[in-house]
Amino acid sequence: MTTVDPKVREEQFGAVTVLASMHGGAFPYGNTLVVTGSDGHLVLDPSLDIDHDPVGADAILISHAHEDHIAGLRHFDGAVFAHDADVEGVRSLDVLIQGYGLTADERAAVAADIGDTFRLPPGFPDAGAVVDGHVFDLGDVTATVVHLPGHTAGHCGVLVEPTGFLYVADIDLTSFGPMYGDLGSSVDDYLASIDRVRDIDARWYGTFHQKGVVEGVAEFRRRLADYEAVIHRREDRLLEFLDRPRTIADIAAHRLVYRPHVDLPFVDAVERRTAQLHLERLIRHRQVADTGTGAFVRR
Repeated sequence: MTTVDPKVREEQFGAVTVLASMHGGAFPYGNTLVVTGSDGHLVLDPSLDIDHDPVGADAILISHAHEDHIAGLRHFDGAVFAHDADVEGVRSLDVLIQGYGLTADERAAVAADIGDTFRLPPGFPDAGAVVDGHVFDLGDVTATVVHLPGHTAGHCGVLVEPTGFLYVADIDLTSFGPMYGDLGSSVDDYLASIDRVRDIDARWYGTFHQKGVVEGVAEFRRRLADYEAVIHRREDRLLEFLDRPRTIADIAAHRLVYRPHVDLPFVDAVERRTAQLHLERLIRHRQVADTGTGAFVRR
């Protein structure tokens, strides 16, 4: 495969070509994958860096319904797929934005920002639904959907065989850590998905953002452990902050995810949802009590 697009760099891993972002893969950019078999091509997550279909893709799989993962989708004519739990967000941009749990003012700002940055159509209504274990048969290569919820309800990876390449999408191994700020997000599901990919022995592991490709299961597991630890550090910080009753608004202002200087239209919504999810988890574990007055305190 050859591309003349200066915004990406081709990296080859058996049947998988990574179109690595020349922007480093940080949001709003990312790394797009092309899986090539004797009977066709599957594209995974066409990013903002992609401005044409480089292979005449037979199918495009969207790992989950976030705008950065469908940014280049309008340039493709192949059949589009996403997991059943996220496919409505691919079919409709309005549904995708609703999934962020925004206030009216936040929604207007986020919609404007998405419009300015991504220039997406209203949606891709013909997108089809797949489930865990769905196999894209490309002849001498298969690409199997691996459901990895937590980031979103339908977030998925893909295992390419016999190449031995596991695409883990937004389990992206960054020092920033896991994101689970949507209405469909779950801390417990995220931890379970981390456990699932940890147990998959592959030759290469690919992320959508920043890290790109990690070679070898030992190195992948080391980085995955560091990534998982961010979740537990957030909980430790929250428990420390709950030395006296605090509301979700207090916790959101304290910030578990973003640094204080970060000013983006979705930050407050992410912080609120993250606080809510951790509080629910800590209450279940009997480490936090609900005062019944809209505040929470460490037991």
